[in-house]
Amino acid sequence: MDLLSLLKWRYAAKKMNAAQAVPADKVERIVEAVRLSASSSGLQPYQLLVVTNPEVRARIQAVAWNQAQITEGSHLLVFAAWDNYTADRINQAFDLVNDERGFRNEGWEAYRQKVLASYVPRDPEVNHAHAARQAYIGLGTALIAAAAEGVDATPMEGFEPEKVDEILGLKAKGLRSVILLPLGYRASEGDWLVNLKKVRRARENFVTEVA
Repeated sequence: MDLLSLLKWRYAAKKMNAAQAVPADKVERIVEAVRLSASSSGLQPYQLLVVTNPEVRARIQAVAWNQAQITEGSHLLVFAAWDNYTADRINQAFDLVNDERGFRNEGWEAYRQKVLASYVPRDPEVNHAHAARQAYIGLGTALIAAAAEGVDATPMEGFEPEKVDEILGLKAKGLRSVILLPLGYRASEGDWLVNLKKVRRARENFVTEVA
């Protein structure tokens, strides 16, 4: 299918087939798409956790409104954003670019200083909110990548972040969970949404062109 057909095909599956696991190669391509996703200043201020352990997923389900897809799907992606921008984190990102490209650029180094001066002094909550928005860019990439693989993906904000953080030990890593994304295959029965028409606002009510 072409991209638009894939986007029409995908939806937030309400029930997944627990007997059908997503093949490892498909999961890896979805994860790699997230790794390659757009990111402000290339900082990638979030981590992607791939949770397959059934017991861990069951514990997360219990603090996520008991949404069944978390355990019915075979994989759970957890997007965990940095709790703050620090000089170390920013410098590591810029140093990685220099190391990978094999040279230092004066303009790039000047930009590094601008980012450090802007981000580091800000309130940690402001920085976390910015990092979380970056994670959502990765989420969008994951949804499209999953559709390209014929895999269902259901984004979830309905969970208790502090408890998910505790289950996954995120606080010690300077991370806070912001979005969950179970991966699996839609069940043929039991999903009230599966056969309903996909509805979005008409283009004229959604797009404003400024010529």
